[in-house]
Amino acid sequence: MILSIESSCDDSSIAVTEIATKKILFHKKISQELDHAKYGGVVPELAARLHAEALPRILEQAKPFFPSLKAIAVTNAPGLAVTLVEGVTMAKALAMTLDLPLIGVNHLHGHIYSLFLEKEAKFPMTILLVSGGHTQVIEAEGYKSFRLLAQTMDDSFGESFDKVAKMLGLGYPGGPIVEAYAKKGDEDRFNFTVPLLNSPKIAFSYSGLKNQVRLQIEALGTLSEKDKYDICASFQKVATAHLLHKLKKILQKSSIRDFAIVGGASANLYLRQKVEALCREFDIQLHLAPLAYCADNAAMIGRCAIEAWQRKDFTPPEKLVSSPKQSI
Repeated sequence: MILSIESSCDDSSIAVTEIATKKILFHKKISQELDHAKYGGVVPELAARLHAEALPRILEQAKPFFPSLKAIAVTNAPGLAVTLVEGVTMAKALAMTLDLPLIGVNHLHGHIYSLFLEKEAKFPMTILLVSGGHTQVIEAEGYKSFRLLAQTMDDSFGESFDKVAKMLGLGYPGGPIVEAYAKKGDEDRFNFTVPLLNSPKIAFSYSGLKNQVRLQIEALGTLSEKDKYDICASFQKVATAHLLHKLKKILQKSSIRDFAIVGGASANLYLRQKVEALCREFDIQLHLAPLAYCADNAAMIGRCAIEAWQRKDFTPPEKLVSSPKQSI
């Protein structure tokens, strides 16, 4: 079995995965959402302190699996520097105590392998990764064989939802709240424009759309609940339309047969429905991670670590360092 640790942002998570069957034998996650909600976003130093408290509590529950462990895996990039180090420090201590090899896992690779929990990996595949920190289209050929096709030039898809929620005073995390409000709203009331609509550039940008929302809120003054519903619906419609517009350009120029959405924001059902329709248009198979494992979790890190184990791709302790800015 492999024990995996995830602490890249505000979720403390540990999992145990059986190597031979890829079955998740243990998975526990403690979210910090309520602790950060009062600040409207993640406070890194607070997140680090909460990880230092939560990770040992979860690890205590995983102790019965220790005799069967073959490796310790941990997210070491990208993420918040002060929170990554909490997981990395625990992983090193465990590996030394139990005399086990270490596996450092790129958080973004983990999201890709969330598609293959408890089953075999399938490649090649083109993947849309949407989260609070990333909006990327990735061409995945196999283990550690990933090529970036497009990414955001500023805010990410998930980040823009959080910021709109904050502007409307709806709380944190903003993604699920905005999606819930949008279900009650008129998505055609506000005529927000789709970013980069006339640009040939295959990239994403959400700062301009976010500013459109801010100006509309200021123009309305005092907001009714209906105003908030309609702003959320109109924003979500255009934010998603922007993704679809650029994705369509990518699909038109390729022979993609398998497409996937991963990352925390991939839990947005409106986005899933729109991408599913786009895939039907191009006769492409859509793959989705289970809703319970879209957000940051240690199970996806463990699944990726199995691939590393099979290749004996271990990380020497002295080279296992947290790398906040590392890309795909």
